[in-house]
Amino acid sequence: MSSPRPRRSCLAVPGSSQKFIDKARTLPVDQVFLDLEDACAPLAKPGARKTIVAALNEGGWGDRIRVVRVNDWTTEWTYRDVVEVVEGAGANLDAIMLPKVQTAEQVIALDLLITQIEKTLGYEQGRIGIEAQIENALGLTNVNAIATASPRVETIIFGPADFMASINMKSLVVGEQPPGYDVGDAYHHILMSILMAARAHDKQAIDGPYLQIKDVDGFRRVAGRSAALGFDGKWVLHPGQIEAANEVYRPSQADYDHAENILDAYEWYTSEAGGKRGAAMLGDEMIDEASRKMALVISGKGRAAGMARGDRWTPPED
Repeated sequence: MSSPRPRRSCLAVPGSSQKFIDKARTLPVDQVFLDLEDACAPLAKPGARKTIVAALNEGGWGDRIRVVRVNDWTTEWTYRDVVEVVEGAGANLDAIMLPKVQTAEQVIALDLLITQIEKTLGYEQGRIGIEAQIENALGLTNVNAIATASPRVETIIFGPADFMASINMKSLVVGEQPPGYDVGDAYHHILMSILMAARAHDKQAIDGPYLQIKDVDGFRRVAGRSAALGFDGKWVLHPGQIEAANEVYRPSQADYDHAENILDAYEWYTSEAGGKRGAAMLGDEMIDEASRKMALVISGKGRAAGMARGDRWTPPED
């Protein structure tokens, strides 16, 4: 993924709710995932598949990334989820999200099933991506293998609620520090493991939901932790969280302008006109090739978010 689309805000929408699906088309999110797993009661899943297929084919999603979360492979619903959704709306689907991924083989199985459907219906093979959700200890220990299990894998996602339960974490508030953990961040190792696997294999890293939907300040605080590490985005469960997610996971205007100025200045200073220098001063800051690489990250996120440049560097006059 040389130029991945932004996934700052990934909106969870119950696949069984036509009302919420219609609302999602109007919201300023980067991604919408229509959920067949936790947000759908068992008896509602068959009908939800049909609702999702119709919604994808009706269109109106604009530039939003269109994803469907199916049930995990330990259930009896998964293969029907994939077959009905991909056969019915594969041309209007960007990715399948697989929850509770524990091994690379589970990703491979999904890849094979999607490939069979693509071949049967004449779809472009490999276009539909896979988003792998890490929700327990076994999945985390296998995260590098999961990230490389298929070329379709686009994102690695942290699923905090199930993960907390799987390791017996002493907390009932998803995303907040457990009682008694008074130094550091109890999620740091988990987040960094997911991030390292994602970055090592050119995938996006997405943080999971914050369930206290009315506490936007809490959402912003928790999102800020993973954004500071380098995560690309976070799930949103309510329209009130969207603005915060879009803001937290894009650069500040000052950082974006500075990154663009570093790129312009370094390009000029390394040129014939600029003296073919490998390092130079930009104001009080020395910049070099490492500075350029860091600036490319910030610049890329800003451009993907549609940011407009403000302050602009100009070469010094002779």
